[in-house]
Amino acid sequence: MVRGGSPVYDPAEPSGSLHLRASRVLNGNWTGTSTVPSRGLYPHQWSWDSAFIAIGLRHLSPLRAQTELETLLGAQWADGRVPHIVFNPSVPLDAYFPSPDFWRSSTAGRAAGAPRTVQTSGIVQPPVHALAVWLVHRADPGLSRSRSFLSRMYPRLAAWHRYLLHRRDLGGGGLASVVHPWEQGMDNSPCWDAPLSRVTPAPARSFRRADLDHGAPEDRPTDLDYGRYVRLATDYRGRGYADGGGEFAVEDPAFNALLIASEHALARIAQELGATGTARHARAERLTAALVERLWDPSEGLFFCRDERADGHGGEGDGKGGRSGGGGGRGALIPERSVAGLLPLILPALPRDIAATLVRTAGGPHFGLGGVTRLAPSYDLTGEAFDPHRYWRGPAWFNTNWLLERGLRLHGEHGRADALRAALLDTAGESGFAEYVDPFTGDACGALGFSWTAALTLDLLHEPSGAASIVSPKGRDALIDTAHSAAGQRVFEFETGAKGGDRG
Repeated sequence: MVRGGSPVYDPAEPSGSLHLRASRVLNGNWTGTSTVPSRGLYPHQWSWDSAFIAIGLRHLSPLRAQTELETLLGAQWADGRVPHIVFNPSVPLDAYFPSPDFWRSSTAGRAAGAPRTVQTSGIVQPPVHALAVWLVHRADPGLSRSRSFLSRMYPRLAAWHRYLLHRRDLGGGGLASVVHPWEQGMDNSPCWDAPLSRVTPAPARSFRRADLDHGAPEDRPTDLDYGRYVRLATDYRGRGYADGGGEFAVEDPAFNALLIASEHALARIAQELGATGTARHARAERLTAALVERLWDPSEGLFFCRDERADGHGGEGDGKGGRSGGGGGRGALIPERSVAGLLPLILPALPRDIAATLVRTAGGPHFGLGGVTRLAPSYDLTGEAFDPHRYWRGPAWFNTNWLLERGLRLHGEHGRADALRAALLDTAGESGFAEYVDPFTGDACGALGFSWTAALTLDLLHEPSGAASIVSPKGRDALIDTAHSAAGQRVFEFETGAKGGDRG
């Protein structure tokens, strides 16, 4: 690991090693200021990709990891939102759709404070960024302090969280809502089928799908889904990207779990800068309670998405999704089991009984983790919409499984975490660092040489096999991962304190 832009490799390391292969993927996708997810399919900078990429890059070059996040947050809007795409002006417009001329951020987003010097999308993605900033800082605190990395990032991250916690609390229960499936990141999940069914699709002739130039149609969202995505984005643009008036508003457990984890990380950043962080830890715990109240279904042993535009009165006898979520009012849980419902395992303040139930659900018939599947699928194995190859309707993804590995380790499931870590490393190498894979066979789907797959592989390689997440004697609300790099430096520390598409 070095502080400059290029990693230095151990000359004794085999040329075909997984570490070296992953590093080459990240070097090949590096643009000089950020990392594209893949050169062909995704030629710009994506928000949550860059956060996961930075988590891996910190093991190669902390400076490059800092630059990755600085580039992304440098495109933040004045209202606090971090856009889900930062466009590279040197890429032709027809290389990706929706392109900058669709989003029209500098004009349609003027009232919301879109930047004038860079073109972006107008929607967001899951808020992994504060967690990434904290981990990148911990990789080389001296470099971080010499560059004032945290002091420059903190106000931007605080504004980002304020935007989500205030302007996106569309259900009034404290949780953030997504206003487009692309924002949650799991773009064509069956969780969105019901809320999307209310959306009139844009005419097929009004757009051209560049994604099909690089991916098999049977692996991608359908034209009907895409037409609805375009309609939602067009309507949002027409409102000047103002929140609250659209047909789609969903509280998602994974999006909010990542917001809570990042709120804890933001508290640690505040402490590093000389503040107490107490208020942020307390807010994270309140959000955890709201997540349980509004999205947890004890009869199903899983967190579910909550459709804020549903009337909350239908399907009372359906066994799960027809019931209105906690908090009353309109809105109803969506009766689809997604890997998003397992990801609150990353939260240290999650009640013990809920964490234990989620572990059982992950290994049960709906996800098969540790049994019939190599990696946790993105969607219920027994669901009618399950497809092992079609984007987020069944394939396994590396970022969600990395989060599950962290969550299992956090809650004391070290054996299961070790097995998942081994499966992730084997599958990453065998698949050519694929974008996603068949959950049963590990066969590659989507793009190869995918950046977050390579980055998270590096992160797992820098954690010794069997390294444990330990809990401080003061209780479960203080998590310290004792993983060390090969040089013996602590490279992952996350303590909550209080004594964590189609892309559009």
